Amino acid sequence: MTKYTIGIDIGTTGTKTVLFDVEHGIVAQASREATLHSDRAGFAEADTQQWYSNVVDSIREILLTSGVAPERIVAISTSGMVPAVVPIDVQGAPLRRAILQNDARATSEIDRLAKKLADVDLVAITGSALTQQSVAPTIEWLRLHEPELWAQTASIVGSYDWLLIALGAQRHVERNWALESGLFTMDGEPVEQVVAAVNIDRDILPSILSSGDQAGTLSAHAAIATGLRAGTALIVGGADHVLSAFAAGVETEGDWLVKLGGAGDILVASDRPLVDPRLYLDAHPVPGRWLPNGCMATSGSLIRWYQSIVGGESLLTLDAEAESRPPADVLCLPYFLGEKSPLHDPDLRGTFAGLHLGHNRADLYRSVLEAIAFGFRHHVEVFQEAGLTLGRASITNGGSKSTLWKQIHSEVLGVEMFPIVDHPGASLGAALIAAVGVGALDGWSSTSKFIISGEPVVPDQEHIKRYDEAYHEWRELGLAIAPISQSIARRTRA
Repeated sequence: MTKYTIGIDIGTTGTKTVLFDVEHGIVAQASREATLHSDRAGFAEADTQQWYSNVVDSIREILLTSGVAPERIVAISTSGMVPAVVPIDVQGAPLRRAILQNDARATSEIDRLAKKLADVDLVAITGSALTQQSVAPTIEWLRLHEPELWAQTASIVGSYDWLLIALGAQRHVERNWALESGLFTMDGEPVEQVVAAVNIDRDILPSILSSGDQAGTLSAHAAIATGLRAGTALIVGGADHVLSAFAAGVETEGDWLVKLGGAGDILVASDRPLVDPRLYLDAHPVPGRWLPNGCMATSGSLIRWYQSIVGGESLLTLDAEAESRPPADVLCLPYFLGEKSPLHDPDLRGTFAGLHLGHNRADLYRSVLEAIAFGFRHHVEVFQEAGLTLGRASITNGGSKSTLWKQIHSEVLGVEMFPIVDHPGASLGAALIAAVGVGALDGWSSTSKFIISGEPVVPDQEHIKRYDEAYHEWRELGLAIAPISQSIARRTRA
């Protein structure tokens, strides 16, 4: 009898759920929109109850549309943003909205902790520098600004960890949340200097589990809510960018992926751990492999913002208008939530430069698409400086549905790019890991047959030349604007 698994991905702008047939691939999928809350400059939060409701609704939808009996579903796995911060109480209930990985509120806390930890080589110990993505500054912010809530906090977990816990799993954090949090060593032990610097009890940090580990079974309460069978295995998944890369076939050293989600991720497969203060380091789901990577604070979220301020026009219409506009006529700095890698500066701000009265919304929209591609090119330079040789390039996630945006990336990066056909992103990676975790698939190598590459996107050579010039201007613009952005950030924060 055919076995099925469910993979769930909690994204910045939506939740996606897939039903996976271990013999034939995806048989049903459903998605629900998610709300990004940014009540103050630099804030990025999400409602955990919305996540849970989205998951319940989407699971019920795939059961209904597929007609698959609940008892044939053998495992569930989850993925999501990392390292989001969800403080939970002793019962496991969230105490507030989740603070997302691109949140930039803890700027003064970063500065204070940097001084306290000046003699500690955090990059060598944890694989990551102290940045706006680090969890310790967020903990410090919660302790100082929400002390009553912090007093009730029993554990800190991530987005997809919390969802698995809400479904019935034991308290845990997945290995890559631990790596990117900056709270743990690369071997998974709490960093005592960091724990002491933020004055927290070690018990607040849950145990670490790896992709493919079983963390529990579906509770009776969650079974009633979803329509699934109580006792269904709950398998640890992983970070969305990691599982998206895994499900896109990024496996051989030098394979790399551009992931166009709410934030912007770029990952390279490596046979060795690459530690660089400008980058992040994650473990590949396949044991013994690594994924050095970068994550920009905005990507799809910036496009959605622009779409909203021009009246909610469809992205297809905006794409069609922008396609006829010349490349790089306007330059955009995409730092509307500060910036994560490779700059790690939460006080940067967004900019449009080069405007004249002949420009229209299509020029600005095109500049937004190009800005994200320039950000990825900046990362490519960092990877190459760090000694990585880049090979086959893939492109995935929601933004890869845009023919124009894929073409822009190919030309800014100067390479052929292979879109992954019918690729739902990290939700497929989670479903594959669920199947491997319960033995429904025979090991990691058996997952590759479910990955299909489309025809490559080939760059226009003339556009490559134009983008080469514009990229260098873009870098210079960023350097010139940074002091003004930082001054504005300090003034408005005060």
